[in-house]
Amino acid sequence: MAASYRRVLLKLSGEALKGDAASGIDFSVLQYIAGEVAQLQAAGVQTALVIGGGNIWRGTNAEGTGLDRATADYMGMLATMMNGLALQSAFEQLGLEARAMSALRLDQICEPYIRQRALEHLRRDRIVIFVGGTGLPYFTTDTVAALRAVEVGADVLLKGTNVDAVYSGDPRTDKSAAPYQQLTYDQFLAGHLKAMDATAISLCQENHLPILLFNMNRPGNIVRAAMQGDIGTLIKEA
Repeated sequence: MAASYRRVLLKLSGEALKGDAASGIDFSVLQYIAGEVAQLQAAGVQTALVIGGGNIWRGTNAEGTGLDRATADYMGMLATMMNGLALQSAFEQLGLEARAMSALRLDQICEPYIRQRALEHLRRDRIVIFVGGTGLPYFTTDTVAALRAVEVGADVLLKGTNVDAVYSGDPRTDKSAAPYQQLTYDQFLAGHLKAMDATAISLCQENHLPILLFNMNRPGNIVRAAMQGDIGTLIKEA
């Protein structure tokens, strides 16, 4: 089957890596993600990832502690590095070449993020894992994903979540909440929908980058999102 996209950026939350645990990394989840991405690579889809750090630390955890927000955000960036290294190892165990590239310099364990080097890795069919956020506080990993997707010329930003689509409300608490199959950027922003950071949506809109939000926890959905694009909610221009 021909892939819908040639180059994708997959955004995963750190919480996705903890599985059913309260925190930390569930290595069976790592193996699942690695197996899905391996299928994309085999189909010729160049794959980059942005991973959050919420399974270890979130900047918002500092609220009420006396820890300033910037320091808390830097701690979150370090958490993304830990997750990125774990993902890199999972890919390597399957015989895939992968590179963790960090916006924060920690050269002993990660390559520094250099755009041209990232592009060369992708051209050589290596998986690129972007960690360390933007290197600056106050930015979400959604915004990082949008920024890196634009920088590397991805055809789509795939955001893996724990829900099937963008809903009109929270489906966990609102039984009348209905899923959207497709939205424009303006509709998403005007509706004050919470499935993705508004800054990230605006950046994608400015650069004509479509976003596909889907449930990554359903087996096969990562592959299906990239190969068929017929699940979740597609956010794009009118």
